[in-house]
Amino acid sequence: MKLTEALQLRGDLQKRMMQLSDRLMQNARVQEGEKPAEDPEALLAEYESCAGQLEELMARINRTNCETRTGEGTLTELLARRDCLKMRVKTYHDFLMAASSLTQRGMRTEIKVFSTVPVPEYRKKADALSRQLRETDNAIQAANWTTELL
Repeated sequence: MKLTEALQLRGDLQKRMMQLSDRLMQNARVQEGEKPAEDPEALLAEYESCAGQLEELMARINRTNCETRTGEGTLTELLARRDCLKMRVKTYHDFLMAASSLTQRGMRTEIKVFSTVPVPEYRKKADALSRQLRETDNAIQAANWTTELL
């Protein structure tokens, strides 16, 4: 199984467990003399089965990520870089939105508001970070499609 397939299966298992959890909550209590729409014990058994599969799959994915080397480092290192780049890109984007927003003045006596940084210069930095994020994500995706799950 390729790493990409394992990641998709992980997502499916997580989604299934959330659905089972919701169904468990809906069938946890009934009025006296009534029966639940679904058997809670069967739902719990399926939930536990999914949890066991997910745990094993996540361990295999993590091991694969640690041991798979790319030109830029291990997959684990690339994932950490991507996560940090995402945070940095978002912060720069939000900061530049705030720094470049214009304040409308109705009268000349109102206070003028100025940006505290040179917005075009910082926008170039934000664009460079976005490019690094795209390249890192592309390297991760390429490795995911070619790597066999350990």
